[in-house]
Amino acid sequence: MEEGEKLSEHFTYDPRLKIMIPTLDKPWTTYSMQTQNLIVTEWEKIRGHIPDKIIEVEKEITRKQELLNHEEDFDTSCELNGEIAELASIINDLWIWFRATQHVSPVKTHS
Repeated sequence: MEEGEKLSEHFTYDPRLKIMIPTLDKPWTTYSMQTQNLIVTEWEKIRGHIPDKIIEVEKEITRKQELLNHEEDFDTSCELNGEIAELASIINDLWIWFRATQHVSPVKTHS
C-alpha cells in the first residue's frame, strides 16, 4: 500500500446494505499492485458474507409478508408493501455488489 494509506480509506460502510463497500478515489490501475491485492483480499472477505446478509433480509421479507397476509388496515398494508419493496431492493443491490469483482492485472512474466 502507498505510504500513509490505510485499507479503511478504500471502503465505506453502507448503512442501508449493512456492509462495507469499495470507495476508490482514483482509477484502479493507478493503485500499486500491493494496494490492489490488499483491496481485493478485503473485498473478498466482505463479499463472502453477502449471501448471509441476503438470507437475513429474505427472512425479514417473509416476516413482513406474514404480517401483510393478516393485515386488514389498508394504510398499514400499504406501509408493509413499501417496506417489503425496499427490502427486495436491498437484496437486489446486495446481489449486484456480490457479483462485483475487481480484477487485478496479471503479473507479466518475461520469457
